[in-house]
Amino acid sequence: MKCLAALLTLSVLATSGPIPAPKPQDKPSGHEVEITAVTYGGTGCPDKTVQGLLSDDKTTITLSFDQYTVQSGPDIPATERRKFCQLQLKLKYPAGFQYSVFGADYRGYASLEKDVTGTAQSTYYFSGQQNQTVIPTTFKGPMEGNYLKHDEVDAGSTVWSPCGEQGMLNIKSEVRIVPMTAKGLNLLTVDTVDAKFNQKYYVQWQKCDGKTGGGMGGTPIGRPPVNLG
Repeated sequence: MKCLAALLTLSVLATSGPIPAPKPQDKPSGHEVEITAVTYGGTGCPDKTVQGLLSDDKTTITLSFDQYTVQSGPDIPATERRKFCQLQLKLKYPAGFQYSVFGADYRGYASLEKDVTGTAQSTYYFSGQQNQTVIPTTFKGPMEGNYLKHDEVDAGSTVWSPCGEQGMLNIKSEVRIVPMTAKGLNLLTVDTVDAKFNQKYYVQWQKCDGKTGGGMGGTPIGRPPVNLG
């Protein structure tokens, strides 16, 4: 079964300081952060095609997709050349903090002929905000085999969750093959030979400088929440 695993890793690192005068905590500890629900919808993740697993420490989420593959070639409909999935993550974390996504790892399989390009892109934004962070990666043919790519956001483009409001994280991922006129058989899939595709999102934290931050996301979108067990 072809599947995609998207790992959202919350970079929560322990801080240390002198025992007599410890520094203020600038990151929540692992047990203070929870991913409480995931909702989804899109051509790459129809209803009942996504399964979720939350790690014991509540800081990593793995999503498995059954239908997230794009391809082009003879007798393949144009609609199969682009797929997307809209995800919404509800996080619970302490007041006084905010977080942002600053990098992503992409792992999968690509079979592309010469002059054909495959793209995988993730767009991050917080509910109620207009600013977005985009992390794209490109695969240029000729290419055939498994891939692993790491991309990071420019420091000046980082988008932070709001302080004093709910920090519902939205992730719109998209995979496509161009040009539309490609005649050979091309494939960009979210599974590798061992049937695993990993998309790991790196998250950083900072204090809200006295503002009231943190909280839980509000109303889910699109689909019923993934069962996190």
